[in-house]
Amino acid sequence: MTRARILQEVRPMRFEELYERRQRRDVTMAEAAEMLGVTERTFRRWSGRYDAEGREGLLDRRIGRASARAVPVDEVLRMVTLYETRYTGWTVKHFHESWHAEHGGTRSYSWTKKTLQAAGQVTRAPRRGAHRKKRPRKPLPGMMLHQDGSTHEWVPGCQWDLIVTLDDATSEIYSAFFVEEEGTLSSFRGLREVMETQGLFSSLYTDRGSHYWHTDEAGSKVDKTRLTQVHRALQQLGVLLIPAYSPEARGRSERTFRTLQDRLPKELALAGITEMAAANRYLTERFLPQHNTRFMVRATEPGTAFIPWVGTHLAEILCVQDERVVAKDNTVHYHRQCLQIPQDPHRFHYVKVTVRVHEYPDRTLAVFHGPRCLARYHADGQLIETGHAQPARNGPTHGSDVPPIVHPRPTVRETISARG
Repeated sequence: MTRARILQEVRPMRFEELYERRQRRDVTMAEAAEMLGVTERTFRRWSGRYDAEGREGLLDRRIGRASARAVPVDEVLRMVTLYETRYTGWTVKHFHESWHAEHGGTRSYSWTKKTLQAAGQVTRAPRRGAHRKKRPRKPLPGMMLHQDGSTHEWVPGCQWDLIVTLDDATSEIYSAFFVEEEGTLSSFRGLREVMETQGLFSSLYTDRGSHYWHTDEAGSKVDKTRLTQVHRALQQLGVLLIPAYSPEARGRSERTFRTLQDRLPKELALAGITEMAAANRYLTERFLPQHNTRFMVRATEPGTAFIPWVGTHLAEILCVQDERVVAKDNTVHYHRQCLQIPQDPHRFHYVKVTVRVHEYPDRTLAVFHGPRCLARYHADGQLIETGHAQPARNGPTHGSDVPPIVHPRPTVRETISARG
C-alpha cells in the first residue's frame, strides 16, 4: 500500500476525533488545525465537507485518477517493446542514449529508468557501500597514462584481450584494440599509437604483469633492477613506469573496463560483428569517438604535458630487443627461426659476432649490428628484400613501421682491399 493510501485511511480517523472535541469546545479551531498539521482554513473547509457528505467528503478524489500530464500509453509501450526486443540486457543509461540518438526518444533518463523498472525489464541496483575518496586526477593530459588489458567474451564464444591506454587527467582513451593474448608486443603497440599521435608522456601506471615488471613471486614487490622489455624501452624514452599494488589503486582504469565490458559487447552484437578485424575497425572508427565524447572530462588546468617526439624511429625502441651470436653459417637463431644474414658488400661474414634482433608488434624481425640494420625478415623468417635505400629524414619508409636497411659508405682501407 502506498503512502497516499495509508494517509487516506488515517486522516478521517484523526479528523473525526478533533472534530468532536471542537464541537464540545474543548479546543479551538486553530488548535485543532495545528494538531492535525493543517492550516485553520483547511480544517474549516474539511469541516464543511464533513457536515455535508460525512466521511466520504474527506477522501482525496485525486487518488486513482490518471494525471493529465501522464505519458501516452502507446508511447510507453513502444519504448518498453524496443528495449525488450532489441536492447535486452543494456543498462538504462546506455539504452537511454541510444534511444535518443537513433530512435528519436525525448523522455528523461529518470522517466525511462522508472518505466523500465515498473515493466520488470530492469531491476533496481543494490545500495552502494560506504563512500571512498578517489585519488585526485592529474592536472594536465600526458602527466600519467594508464595501460591495462581485459580478458572478456567480447563476442559470443570468443575470449579476446582488449588493450586500453587512457589518460588519467581526462579519461580519454588514446588507444584500444583487441588481441588474442595480452603481452609485451601488445603493450608496445598501444604505447606507439599514443606516442605517434600525442607525443611523449611523463609516466605510465600499470599492474604488475610479467610484461611490465619482474617479481620474485606472484603478488610480491617488483624488482626495479631487472628491466623487462617494456620497462627498458620506457626508460630509454625517459618515461617513468609506476607499479600498482591493488585493483583499487587502478580504480580509474578498472571503472573504464567495467563500462566497456557492459557496453561494447552489446554494440558489437547489435552491429553483427563476430571477427576480430571487424571488431577492431568498429572500435576505432565508431565506438571510441562516441565513448570519448560521452565520458571524457576536462582537465583541471589548461595546457598539455605531452612532448612531440623528435629523434630516431620509435619502432626501433618500442620493440623486443635480444642479443644473439651469429652462427658459423652466418645465421641467427631466434625463437625457432633461422635468420640468414644476406651477403654484405663491406664484410665477408659476421660469424661469432654479437648482433641484436628486433621483434616488432607486427611480428616482423630485424638484425642489427650496433646502429646498423643488416636485414629485415617476415614473421616466418623469410628475408624482406629492401635494397640499398637512402636513410629516411622525416619518418619510417619500411611500410609504415621501420626505417630501411642503410649501408654506410666504405672507408679508404675497405676500398683498397676491394681493389686487391
